[in-house]
Amino acid sequence: MRISRLFKYVLHLNNFRWRVTQRKGSNSAIAGIAALVSFLILFTVVGNILVVIAVLTSRALKAPQNLFLVSLATADILVATLVMPFSLANELMGYWYFGKVWCGIYLALDVLFCTSSIVHLCAISLDRYWSVTQAVEYNLKRTPKRVKCIILIVWLISACISSPPLVLIDGHNDLIVGSPQPQCALNDDTWYILSSSVASFFAPCVIMVLVYVRIYQVAKTRTRNMSVKKPRSDTPTPTQTRTRTDEVEMDESSSSEEGVKGHHKKPQSRDVKTAGRRRSSVSGKKAYQAREKRFTFVLAVVMGVFVLCWFPFFFSYSLYGVCREACRIPEPLFKFFFWIGYCNSSLNPAIYTIFNQDFRQAFQKILCRSWKRSF
Repeated sequence: MRISRLFKYVLHLNNFRWRVTQRKGSNSAIAGIAALVSFLILFTVVGNILVVIAVLTSRALKAPQNLFLVSLATADILVATLVMPFSLANELMGYWYFGKVWCGIYLALDVLFCTSSIVHLCAISLDRYWSVTQAVEYNLKRTPKRVKCIILIVWLISACISSPPLVLIDGHNDLIVGSPQPQCALNDDTWYILSSSVASFFAPCVIMVLVYVRIYQVAKTRTRNMSVKKPRSDTPTPTQTRTRTDEVEMDESSSSEEGVKGHHKKPQSRDVKTAGRRRSSVSGKKAYQAREKRFTFVLAVVMGVFVLCWFPFFFSYSLYGVCREACRIPEPLFKFFFWIGYCNSSLNPAIYTIFNQDFRQAFQKILCRSWKRSF
């Protein structure tokens, strides 16, 4: 029994070496691809772990809505640890080595994390829209508990969309000499290709784009109204000018009389405190609005990059489902689109670092602390 298992393992190993040499051309090319993807996996894991730590520890990032970013980063970490290594092994070996059960789980996780990412972005866009259109009411309702409930709903929706691969598997479980190599692929029926593409990408993408267009329109209208109202409020009317002149003259006369008598009027402390509170509240409100504006811009960039990374794959995949062989693109190009989608998981931390000062400062503090501890 042991000899047969050993013989089967040797056949596996020899077959793997032969297919790798035939498909990739040389061991150096294989090593280069493996090193590149390994670096991508490591960069994705480290970068998204930094995002999670930054949101959970930085005071500037403590807002409840940033929990969406923690959940999104968690999905990217799971992509890098549970999906990408097996996709790399499948590409290098040319066949699926890990059995039928794990094939179904792998396909379901792949669809789950991709769907979860775009549904998270869709939920974030709706959160931004409500915070812009219902600023006071929604900000009072946007508690950590409420955000966590929305995140749970996002994962449940993603799980419902990704469950069919657990049942619909197109592949073989056992490797038999002389039989075709086992392949792990999604269901090839047209209904599944189109339904999964629409549910996982196109429908959330349309909602996301429409919501952000609406956010842009609301922000533009408010900016226009503020620019129109500002000169009217700053320009005094003749009555106001006359009243202010009389007040100045009365103040000057009263101060001169008090100067002659030797008495000076003390400023009212209550008025000074009230004015200080107003100034602090106005400055705090402006700082909050500026921070919200920065986050909205960063999230718009994140969504745009996600669409650019995954649109080629889903478009070519759904196009194949419509017209089959007539619309099939070359396999190397399809695989390139596939891996470009995976690369999106590593880009979000870079986007946060480039476009948001709060994340940059949080990352610097985390890295400096870890550097000091290591020495």
